[in-house]
Amino acid sequence: MGVLRKLLTDAVELARGMRAKGGAPADMNATPPLKEAVKAALSQDGYKVLLSTRLREAARRWHVPGANHALRLATTVLYGIEIGNDIELGDGVNFVHTLGTVIGGTSKVGARVKFMGNNTVGTAKDNGCPIIEDDVVVGCGARVLGPIRVGRGAFIGANAVVLSDVPPGAVVTGIPAKVREPRKNDADADDAKTNGAE
Repeated sequence: MGVLRKLLTDAVELARGMRAKGGAPADMNATPPLKEAVKAALSQDGYKVLLSTRLREAARRWHVPGANHALRLATTVLYGIEIGNDIELGDGVNFVHTLGTVIGGTSKVGARVKFMGNNTVGTAKDNGCPIIEDDVVVGCGARVLGPIRVGRGAFIGANAVVLSDVPPGAVVTGIPAKVREPRKNDADADDAKTNGAE
């Protein structure tokens, strides 16, 4: 039952994400109708990757010989994504674009993490793998490497190379990635100009 529960949760989270993308005014915490969740699941390659990953997790638990490797190979060939043999993904992980994504080693990925595509999560120098907490967005082409922790709700910019811990809710960009300062609003900028002119 664990596999079915996870797959249903994955479909519901995917449907919620599609609602938000479509700008739906409905309560985002409300559970989408089953029809909406099934439609989201059938239309997204990322869900098919999750389906394979959940089956792999079950095969490891039930000690089914060869199943984990065969499903990994099929997922890599069909969707261009490589997920290591011992990786477990949190509920509702979303692969927006699967091509070129690699999650390896002993990396841990929390719930509702969104991978935008062409991402690498793994070891930098065989010194350990990252822990990505819940609700993180990993931008296109971003690399998250080494024994680091990416805090809940963080946003990793496109093509960033993350080599050190990221605080919860932070936005990081660059190579190597650094925490980006929040942008001042226009009123603060106008005040600064006025004070500087005097």
